[in-house]
Amino acid sequence: MSQGRQAFRGQISRIEGALAKWMTGSSWRPGCPVHLRDLRVLHLSYHRFDGKVRVGRLIVHADVAREMVDVFRTLYRARFPIRRLVPVDAYGASDFRSIEADNTSAFNCRYVEGTTRWSEHAYGRAIDVNPIENPYVSGGRTSHPASVQYLDRSRRRPGMAYEGGVLVRAFDAIGWGWGGRWTSVKDYQHFSASGR
Repeated sequence: MSQGRQAFRGQISRIEGALAKWMTGSSWRPGCPVHLRDLRVLHLSYHRFDGKVRVGRLIVHADVAREMVDVFRTLYRARFPIRRLVPVDAYGASDFRSIEADNTSAFNCRYVEGTTRWSEHAYGRAIDVNPIENPYVSGGRTSHPASVQYLDRSRRRPGMAYEGGVLVRAFDAIGWGWGGRWTSVKDYQHFSASGR
């Protein structure tokens, strides 16, 4: 069987053992709005930008785990490319470092930048997909130099989120909101159950 025809893998597991230990004090700590027992690790097949198939890990809330598997199944079948898919703990739970690595991630117990309000990521009900290709844009600018070439959203390239594209349609199908539809700023990488 060729790599491009491998069956999709979408496995849901509890956060236990070495993974729980790795996350504690990094992306999760006491005082977070969800407990580790409320989270799940997903093992998901995806296509890299070079076309190779890999299995990555994504941490989400248990109550959205099945629908997230459905989204990734859709993306896999469409051969939508994803740069990398590892827990944010691989970057010391630094959102900035994870973005710089163009890493797709979900759970991270952190505040919305510049506030003391929990991010939707802190609940495990938000995901950032290909954050270099899909930057956070405020005042027409991005904080990540590699994303500058993606500020022009009219030029559609692999890995990008746009209206009518497979990525946005996959999240629309489960009722999640997209930051690319926000009015004051645009967060093209961001999808969440609440729309925030």
